[in-house]
Parts: sequence; C-alpha cells; structure tokens
Amino acid sequence: MRLGMNVLQPMLSCETFRFARQAGAEAIVARLVDFDRLERRNARFDARHAAGPRPLPTLAELEALRADVEAEGLALAGIENLDPAWWCDVLLDGPRRGEQLAALRTFVRDLGAAGIPVLGYNVSLAGIWGQTWGVPAARGGALTGSFDGDALVEAPVPPGELWNMVVPGARVPAGVEREVLWARLRELVAELSAAGEDAGVVLALHPDDPPVPELRGTPRLLHRCADLQRMLDEVPSPANGMLLCQGTLTEMVGAAAVYDELARFAAQGRIGYVHLRNVKGRVPRYDETFVDDGDVDVRRALRVYADAGFTGVLVPDHVPSMACEAPWHAGMAFTLGYLRALLEEL
Repeated sequence: MRLGMNVLQPMLSCETFRFARQAGAEAIVARLVDFDRLERRNARFDARHAAGPRPLPTLAELEALRADVEAEGLALAGIENLDPAWWCDVLLDGPRRGEQLAALRTFVRDLGAAGIPVLGYNVSLAGIWGQTWGVPAARGGALTGSFDGDALVEAPVPPGELWNMVVPGARVPAGVEREVLWARLRELVAELSAAGEDAGVVLALHPDDPPVPELRGTPRLLHRCADLQRMLDEVPSPANGMLLCQGTLTEMVGAAAVYDELARFAAQGRIGYVHLRNVKGRVPRYDETFVDDGDVDVRRALRVYADAGFTGVLVPDHVPSMACEAPWHAGMAFTLGYLRALLEEL
C-alpha cells in the first residue's frame, strides 16, 4: 500500500506537492472541480458556483498536472470528482444526456492517455449536505465535521442546483423514484467503465455521505454496503471499482461491523483507492475525528487491507484543523505521519 494525499483544486501547486512529499506521501489524488469558487456560510457546507462550471480538463492539462506532481517525486495516482454540470442530464434524463456521456467517455480516455490510472467520482443529487463544519468536536477542541440527522432541517434541492452547486437548467423532479435514478446511474457507471477498460482506467465510485436513505427530498442510491455491492455486481467490468471511504462505511454500519465490510470489499480486488477517515458514532449522529481517536482501530483496518492483498493508495480524508497558523497543514501532517508509521509496521 502507498500513502497519498488528496489535494483540492485551488491547492494544486508545486508547493503543496512538496509539502506532501515532506510529510511522507508518495502519491497525489487531485480534485479538478473548481472548489475555489465555493463558499461556506454559517459553518455549514452550503456551496455555490459563482461563475458556473469549468469545462472538462483537456489531455494537455492532465499531462501538465502529472508532470508537476512527478517533478516533486510523487505519482499522480488519480483524479477525483466530476462537476455535476458534466453529468446532470444523465441522472435527470435531460436533453444533453448523450452529449454528456460522450464527453465523459472522452475524458476517461484522456486520463488513460495521460497515464492517470483512477477516476474517483461521487454522483448524487443532494451531494454532501447537512454536515456542520468547523465544530470543536475533535481531540483538544480541534475543528472538524459533525452530522446530526435528528436535528437536521432539510430544504428541497432548488431549481438550478445539484450537489450544492449552481447548475443552470437543472431541475430535480418531485417524487423521482429511486429505481429510476438507479437505472440511470447504472447506465453512467457502465458507460464510464467500458471507456475505462479500453483506456486502462479504474472508475472508483464513492458512497453517499452522509449515508442516509433520503436527503433534501431525493433518494440516496449508495447509502448502504448492499447498494455498493449491487452496483459492482450489476456492472461487472473490471474497470468498475469503488472509492472505499472507510469513514462513510463506518457511519453506515458502526465500528464493530466495519472490519468485515472492509475485508469483503477488499477481497474482490475492486477498490480504486481508499479514503481513510475515523469517526465517533454512526448515522444519525457522528463526529469526524483524528485518525487515531475514533471508533475504528486503524491499525486493525490496515491489516485487513493488507491481508486481502490491497496494494493501492490510501489518502487521509477530512482531517481536523489544529490550533496553529497552518491549521489544515498541521492536521494533514499529523495524519500522514501516523499512517506512515502504521504502514511501516505491516
């Protein structure tokens, strides 16, 4: 297994890559969606694109990014996230459905041509919503994320919005059925996986976070381990994999049961890469924590991956912010150092 770092679009720079290398990472997973245009209001993730989505990255942009990463002694292990404006008509059966599928197939082929082996993606209508960020709930009052489903006051997804982002023309129909959405998602997964097989790229689908049955009046398609397994079974392509988010699976089933789920998925050889996060609690109420301070014994979880033969990339996920001049960097450096030490023990 290799230790990696997940980098948001505005932080994709040689300085960040150098920090990752210094902190012990060997690989980068890069997010190319324009998160620099998102806003956080009232400590709640309430994101909006100010100027609309950027176009899909070109082959030249992907090759340049890989060159920058490799210049700092790291591997570009994957690209993460697809802007909802790139797939909205596929899930909503809109007029640009065919155009969007064709563009995404081209993007997957470009990833292969650029030598980038994995695309991590998360496709839902409500996205990550309802979590409160900047809560002093981690050890020593470090700032982190929390979810309290019992206290959640939900609002329907308004017209022109998906995944908490402005998507002009998007409109979620009232009462859309789960199985209808499932069939559309399965088509998207099948199309991308077919392109991935040709290009040598693994598609890694992320579960719904928070993992609740419905959110903002829309069905959640991947909020249970059984849903993740169903999608693997219904699209049996070797390019159809999962982005195994250990934190989200723990939120689904609780710490006592999560090791068996990790082992079951790892044994199938279909993990693109791992989001490694620890939490306290499970739905409907949980707090994100430092990696060494949650309900899951991370040492035991790493042994599960190793015993199953997983040799891919582990990236820290949602690290708490620490009390210093570089809150995120400190939290990330602590997490990388802790995980590096555990990996050296295996």
